[in-house]
Amino acid sequence: MKTFSARTLGLYAVLVTAVLLSLFGFLTRESETGSKVEILLLVSDSIPKDDPRVTIWQDAAAEEGMLLAVMHDSEFLRPWIDRSAYAGIILPDHVHTVVSEILYHELHDYVEHGGKLMLVYDAGTKSQNNTYFPGKSIFSGMAGIDYALYDRLRDQTIVLGAIQGTKENLDMLRIPPGKFVPSSKIQNPHPLLADNKPVVAGRWQTITGYEYQEFRYPGFVTGNVYSGETLLLSPATGLVAGYRSYGKGGTLFVNLPLGYLKGRTDGILLHGFLKYFAVNVLSLPVLSSVPNGTGGLIMNWHVDSNAALKPIQDIEALGIYSQGPYSIHVTAGPDARKFNDGLGLNVPKNPAFQKWLQNEVRRGNTIGSHGGWIHDYFGLNVSEDNREEFEKFLVLNKQTLEDASGTKMLEYSAPLGNQPVWVTSWLEDQGFLAYYFTGNTGMGPTRSYRDGRLTHRRIWSFPILTYKDVASFEEMTEDKLSPGEVTKWLVAVTDFSVRHRVARLIYFHPPGMMSYPRAMRSWLLHTAGMKQRQPPFQWYTMTDLARFLDDREKVTWKVDRENETRVFTAAHPVNLSRQTWILSKAVYRRPAVINGNAEVSEDRHAWFVVAKSGKQLGFKSESSAQK
Repeated sequence: MKTFSARTLGLYAVLVTAVLLSLFGFLTRESETGSKVEILLLVSDSIPKDDPRVTIWQDAAAEEGMLLAVMHDSEFLRPWIDRSAYAGIILPDHVHTVVSEILYHELHDYVEHGGKLMLVYDAGTKSQNNTYFPGKSIFSGMAGIDYALYDRLRDQTIVLGAIQGTKENLDMLRIPPGKFVPSSKIQNPHPLLADNKPVVAGRWQTITGYEYQEFRYPGFVTGNVYSGETLLLSPATGLVAGYRSYGKGGTLFVNLPLGYLKGRTDGILLHGFLKYFAVNVLSLPVLSSVPNGTGGLIMNWHVDSNAALKPIQDIEALGIYSQGPYSIHVTAGPDARKFNDGLGLNVPKNPAFQKWLQNEVRRGNTIGSHGGWIHDYFGLNVSEDNREEFEKFLVLNKQTLEDASGTKMLEYSAPLGNQPVWVTSWLEDQGFLAYYFTGNTGMGPTRSYRDGRLTHRRIWSFPILTYKDVASFEEMTEDKLSPGEVTKWLVAVTDFSVRHRVARLIYFHPPGMMSYPRAMRSWLLHTAGMKQRQPPFQWYTMTDLARFLDDREKVTWKVDRENETRVFTAAHPVNLSRQTWILSKAVYRRPAVINGNAEVSEDRHAWFVVAKSGKQLGFKSESSAQK
C-alpha cells in the first residue's frame, strides 16, 4: 500500500481548501450578481414544499405580484448560501414552530447585518425537543416583545381578542374602509406604547366582518413594553403587529396565524402583511393585480325576483346606465322563495326581461347566473350532501340565461352566499371563470382556500366588501343607516381602490339601490369624475378581471443586478399587454425600456411600467437608494 508523507498530505489539504474556497467564491459571486428582490419563505425540513400550508403563502405572494422563493432550513444553512442576497425572510406560522439554535443565530446575524425578517405567530416558539422555549420565545429579543410565555401562562398563553389599529395603519395593510369601526375598548394611555402618549379618540379602529361587529383572532399574550413601531394592538393579547429596527436590519412581528386564517377563508391579513412587508418595509417592485395598474370596482347586481322589474327601470334616473360595465347576475325561475309562489322573474316567459338582458349585453355588461332557479329555496337548502337533488337547478338557470341573453355564463353568485364546495367544482367543470364569495371579505379576487386546501385552481373567487357587519343596501336599510353614511362609505372604498390600484367588489339588489337614491347618485357622480383624474378609476366585470388574472399567472419575470442597475425581463406565451410593474421612487430612478413595447408613467410615490404588446419586455432602472 502506498503511503503519503505529512508534507504531501498538507499539500493535498491546501489544494482541497483552495478548490473549496474557489467554489465558494464562485457561488458567492453568482449570487451577488442576482437580484435582491426575492423574499425567502423559510420552511422546516419536515414540511414538504408542496404542503398547502406552504403553497398558501406562495399563492398569496403571486396574487400580490411579489417574487418569493421557498427554501428548507437545511438548504438555508449550507455554507455557500449568500443569505444577504434575499431582501427579506419570512418565518410563516404553523410550518416553522421548531427552530434550532444554529438557525436562530444565522437569522439573528442576517437581521443584525441589515436583513429584514417577518416573524409570524408561532414560528420559532419551540426548541428542537418540540417544547416551548423556557420563559419566552427565543425570538422575543429580535421581535422587541416577550411572547410564547408558556411557563407563566400555560393554557392562557394563546387567547382570542379583537384587533385594533389606526386608520392610517389599517390603510397601509390594505384593509378597506368599512372593514373597521371606531374602537370602544382602548386603554388610554395604552400600556404597550413606549412613548405612553394618549390615544386620540376616534383614530383607533376595530376590525369587523360580515355579520360580525367585532372579529376575534387568536394571539399570544405579550408582555413588557414594545419599543418598535406599533401597527396593531389587542385588548386581550397586547401587541398584534409591529416593526422594530434591530442592528442594521429589522423585524416585522405579526402575532396572528396568517396562513391558518387564509386557509379558513379569512385571507385579508395574510395578503395585507405580505404587501406591507414587500412594499412598505422592503420597497420591492411588484406586478400589478389590475390591468394597466388602474384601480377600480366591480358592481355586482343580484336580480333575483320580480320585485326587481320596476327598480331596474327606475335606477336609470340615477345615471347608472351611463357608466359600467357591471356584472349582472340573475335568478331565472318563475318562483323566488318557494315552489309555486310566482314571485320569480320567469325569464323563459318574460320577453320584456329577455330584451332587457340583451340590451345590457350590448351596453357591455356581463350577465351571470345567480344560483339555482328558485333564489331562497336554493340558498336555504343546498348543502354538501344534496348535489344529486340540487344540481338540476344550476343547470336550468344557466341554460335559460344563455338562451335569453345569447351569451355564455362565465360568472356566478350564490343565493344567500351559500357556496358548497361541489357547486364550485360544478362551476369549474362548466367553464365558469369567477364567482362572488362571502368569505375573505375586503380582499380582491383570489383563489380561495377552504379547510386549509385549494381545491379549485381554475376559477377566481371575488370576495365582497362590507360596511361594518352588513354588505347590501337591504341590510343597510334594516340597520337604519343614513344616506350620508352610505355615501361616505361608497366614496371611501372607491378612493381606496384607486389609491392602492386594486379591484374590489360591491354587490347590490336593484330594489335596494332605490332605498338609497341620493347615495347612489352622489357615488356615481364621484366615479364619473374620477375617470378623468390621475390616477383614473375603472369599472370592471368579474369576467374581464378573471381573464386578465389568468393571463397574469402566465407572466414570468425576474430582476438581475448589474452594479447599481436593476435589469427587469418579462415574458408571456401570448401577449404581455396591460401587465404593469410598480417600482418605488424611494429605491428606483425612472425606468428605461430596453426592448419590447411599454410606457413609463409615475405618481408621487412610484414608477409604472405598462406593457403595450408583445411576448417579451425588458427595462432597467438605477438604484436611487439602498433600503
